[in-house]
Amino acid sequence: MQSLTTQITMPIAKTDFTTRFFKDAGISTGMRVLDVGCGSGDLSFFVAGLVGTEGSVVGIDHDLTALRVARQRIEAENTPSPEFVQSDLLSIPSELGQFDAIVGRRVLMYQPNIIAAVRALARSLKPSGIVAFQEHDSTLVPAALNAFPLHRQAQGWIKEMLAREGADLNIGFNLHKILTEAGLKVDDLRAECLLQMPDQPNSVGNIVKACLPRIVSLGVASAEIVDIATLQARLDTERQGSEGIYISDIIFGACAHKPY
Repeated sequence: MQSLTTQITMPIAKTDFTTRFFKDAGISTGMRVLDVGCGSGDLSFFVAGLVGTEGSVVGIDHDLTALRVARQRIEAENTPSPEFVQSDLLSIPSELGQFDAIVGRRVLMYQPNIIAAVRALARSLKPSGIVAFQEHDSTLVPAALNAFPLHRQAQGWIKEMLAREGADLNIGFNLHKILTEAGLKVDDLRAECLLQMPDQPNSVGNIVKACLPRIVSLGVASAEIVDIATLQARLDTERQGSEGIYISDIIFGACAHKPY
């Protein structure tokens, strides 16, 4: 199963949820961190900046194309360089050793057996080590007082694509249970809405564009119905013609540790 982050580069701003969450989770200078489902390396490079030259980051993913992109970014990034390794979550190479922290962003929701995956990850974690995952949840969204029919339709294509691929669209509400059943102690669970104001677009058009081959192949919508060449302009027109607020997504962050 492909994730959204495998195909889309998602830069991390200094004040966004990702920055605040992983800093609060305790990712800091000198730590050895494993980024699972790293895709093209956005989180890996961000975490490398947190741990500095005294620490290290290993990113793993099963997708060789995404890893190739991540490795090509090493020379362009002005941060300590992560190492990128092909692996899935259930068979992490033992030679990678133990880690102070394991992190991931939009990765657990795609696992067919999430609890087994987290248990497997915990074997690569030092006692008292940190596990921190950011996941996006669709249980309560989209939400708005205004109609936003095209926004809802476009987001519906993405949600239906993920559902047909077997993703857990309620992952945020399931995180505490998953981590607890995997033998970890949950320390923090938080959530934050992603919202769009009339003068501030969201990224749904770009996400639909990146996922269009999957949307079409799964029979969610035809290319003619999506009309990707005009989709973003139509979304902008709808947004600019409304005074309403549109909530497109809810981000959850869960932090836990491995008991001694």
